[in-house]
Order: sequence, then structure tokens, then C-alpha cells
Amino acid sequence: MFRTAELGRKISKAEFKKREILLRQELLQAQQALRQDGGFPVIIVFAGVDGAGKGATVNLLNEWMDPRWLVTRAYGEPSQEERERPEFWRYWRDLPPNGRIGLFLSCWYSKPVLDRVYGNISEAEFDERLDRIAAFEKALTDDGALILKFWMHLSREAQKRRLKALEKDPLLQWQVTEKDWDHWHLYDQFMQAAERNIMRTSVGRAPWSIVEGADANYRSLTVGCAIRDAILKRLEERRLEIKLKAELKSQAGAAGAPPEPDEDAAGAEPCRDDAPLTIVSTLDMSQRLTRAEYKVQLKQLQGKLNLLHRKALAKGISTLLVFEGPDAAGKGGAIRRLTAAMEARNYQVLPFSAPTDEERAHHYLWRFWRQLSRAGRVTIFDRSWYGRVLVERVEGFATEDEWMRAYAEINDFESQLIEHGMVLLKFWIHITKEEQLARFKAREEIPHKRWKLTDEDWRNREKWDDYEQAVNDMVERTSTSRTPWVLVEGNDKPFARIKVLKAVCDRLEEALGGDREG
Repeated sequence: MFRTAELGRKISKAEFKKREILLRQELLQAQQALRQDGGFPVIIVFAGVDGAGKGATVNLLNEWMDPRWLVTRAYGEPSQEERERPEFWRYWRDLPPNGRIGLFLSCWYSKPVLDRVYGNISEAEFDERLDRIAAFEKALTDDGALILKFWMHLSREAQKRRLKALEKDPLLQWQVTEKDWDHWHLYDQFMQAAERNIMRTSVGRAPWSIVEGADANYRSLTVGCAIRDAILKRLEERRLEIKLKAELKSQAGAAGAPPEPDEDAAGAEPCRDDAPLTIVSTLDMSQRLTRAEYKVQLKQLQGKLNLLHRKALAKGISTLLVFEGPDAAGKGGAIRRLTAAMEARNYQVLPFSAPTDEERAHHYLWRFWRQLSRAGRVTIFDRSWYGRVLVERVEGFATEDEWMRAYAEINDFESQLIEHGMVLLKFWIHITKEEQLARFKAREEIPHKRWKLTDEDWRNREKWDDYEQAVNDMVERTSTSRTPWVLVEGNDKPFARIKVLKAVCDRLEEALGGDREG
């Protein structure tokens, strides 16, 4: 695989200077065109052999382009803050927004390759780690990101010469460490791991480019030209795509609205149920608690939750609680009964609505990844990443392709949370359409609750059946054995609150193992 990157390609200093001037101008122009378009981010990954020029190339790109619009990140051993969250948290946090370029060194490929080289993981485990990376990159490219990956290569002898040359230079010898020589002695193992890495992850719209790194001039021009060409190609593709969409929209407008189906001609309306059966339509919404039962159970469960939460905090077990449901379902009331049992310093409640401009400039999961709390804390999401398959689906804010692929993206996201040892519970608090109407009318009459009722709430009622079908599909596709949905019958608020508290206590008991509370 790497023989074509060991041919000894070189570019003279004179030719390099001549070509550098034009390339630098073209890269600046491409960078500005990307900013003006603002439709996608560019993510550039540098990996490869020690001494092959990864850092030097990144430094040069920061000279050639405007560094104000570059995001440059290099990763070493994770900090304590980073270890308390899933591995990919620090990468999601650093992703560039649309219109910007991100340069990444020693990032998500580094640890899996090193672990395989040193024999810390089996080949099967290595493949699993690479598959996780491929899923991560696919989610980004499906969302429009341009990903370029450069593997900077040196032959075994070229790497040895490079390391020795650096050691002889008093100003550069600091760049060579004992670990670099350890890696050189493991060169063959590195090449085997690198081959497998490239074969499994050079797919789709995130291919690897293997770059011969012995000659700095050749290496620099090769990478610079590849970045320029890829950005300009993607910009042109977007221009044509936007133009085509505009033409199709114009043609559809000129043709007028499609005719209504002629029911009489068909003899009868297409066969369909007036009230299709869904998972939430099968819930027993008559379940209730008396006021006396509620008071006793509330006190008992809040006390139990307090003890369990303090033990989870001491053990560094984080808890994520997701609340979804129709407007006026009682999510806020259930959340308040949970937080009343915990110290305010140890939890945060995050309400989500329409994304901000900054959030829209990133993948939709970005704003949720960056909110993951440190070990032992509780994070409560009032609305969540499920907006992509609920409101964005029903209201047409996401295309069918976008919300259909979101199921797999969400399952992968939640799997990473569980694998990291976090406790994740997802609650759908359901009410009937009639109960929602009664609550809406009650809100209109109560001054301190009137602000909760908006025109959007009334509009959403008109699409009740569409939302119910979306919920059914959501549960079907994302209620896994490790991350099941807890469906809560919410017509009676006391019953719903107690069911939520019980579920949280039960899950914390399970996570704590032997530290169970009676």
C-alpha cells in the first residue's frame, strides 16, 4: 500500500517558490469562497509516521491561509475533564462550524492505531474502534462536511534519517523523543496497523490520501493543492445543486398544485384506519394515584433518589435524563420533582428549542455532545436530539433522508454514552388530545402559566396524528435493550411523576450494583 509513497519524489526550491505564490493565493480565495458560501465545514485530518511532516504542514497551512478562520487542534493524553466524558466528546466539541476549516493532529485515529501497535487491543477490537470512527465521519459527511485525510508516510530508512537529522539540529532536537525511537523500532507493526486502518476507513466521502513525506517541498505542495481542489470542487457541486433545486421549484410553481385525488373515480377512499394503532395509543391513560398515595410515595422516592444520587456522585457515575412529550404533557413538573431530591450544584436542566445560528452551523448532535456533564453529575434534557425525528420531521425542517439516517446516528451516540458508563433514561410523557386541550384552556386562565401557551402550541395540535406516528417510529427504531424508552401515562400528573421517580431510582440501583437502597 505504501510503496507508491516511497519513490523519492522531490521538488526544487526554485520551483517550490514559484508554485507557492500562486497556490497561496488560490488557497486564500478558496477559504474566502468557503466562508461566503457557509454551507459546509472542512475537516482535515493529519496522521502518519513520526517525522513525516504532519506538524510542519499544519504550520505552513496556517501561514498560507488566514488563521482567523482556521480551527487547529492537536490531541495528547486526555485531561481529567476529558476522561470523565465519552472519548469523542473532545472531538465533537472542537468541530469547525460551516464555512470554516479545521486542521486535526493526533486525533481520533491516534489511540486505536497505537493500542493495536502495542498489542493492547486485538484485531477484532481494533476493527470495532475503526468502525466507530467510520460511523462518526459518515454522520459528518452525510450532514455535508468535507473530510480530507492525509497519511504522511516515510520509509523505515527515511524515518531514521529524518529523526537523526532533527537530533543534530540544536534548534529542532527537542522534537525527537524517546517515544519516537520506540515507534521506529515498531515500524513494521505500525505499517500493518496503518494498512488496516486505511483499508477500513478510506470509504465514501472521507478517503485517505497517502503523501510521501521525505521532501518538504513536494509534501507541502501536494497537500495544499489537494485541499484547494477539494474545496473548489465541493463549492461548485453546491452551486449546481442550489441552481437545480431552484429550477425544480420554479417548474413546480409554474405547473401549479397537483390535482386532488378523485375519490369517486376510484369508487372509494384508499383503505386506511381513521385512528391508526401506535405504541402510545395502546397506553392505559386511566391510571391514577390518590392525593394521599402520591404524597407518601413522593416523599419515599425523593429520599431514595437523594441517597442513590450521592452514591453515584461519589462513584463518578453520570446520569442523563431525556424528557420528550406533547406540549403540556407535564415534563416540567416531573423534572422539578426530580431536582427537588438533589443538590442544585450537582445537576443541570437544559431546555432546548429551535437551534441558534451557531448551532445550525454544526451537525445537529453538536449542541448535545458539548453539554455532557462531568463524572457523577446529572444532566436533564428538556427536549433533546430527538427533535430531529419529531418536530423537524413533522414540520419539514429536515428532509426525509436527514431524519431517516438520524435514527442510526442517535443509536450510535447513545451507545457511546452507555459504553462510557453513563446512566441514560429516556422518558416519553404522553397525554391524550382531550387532556391537552383541557390543560391549554386552564393555562389561559392562570396568569402565572399563561406565558407557557403559544400560537405554536395550537398549531402543533393540528398535526397530532403526524406527531403520534413519528413517536411510534422513534420508539420502534431507538428503544434498544440498553437504551429503552420509558413510556409514561401522563393524564394524571401525580401518577406520571411517581413513575418517573421510580424509573430513575431503579436504574441508579442497577448501575450501583451492590449499593442498593431499600
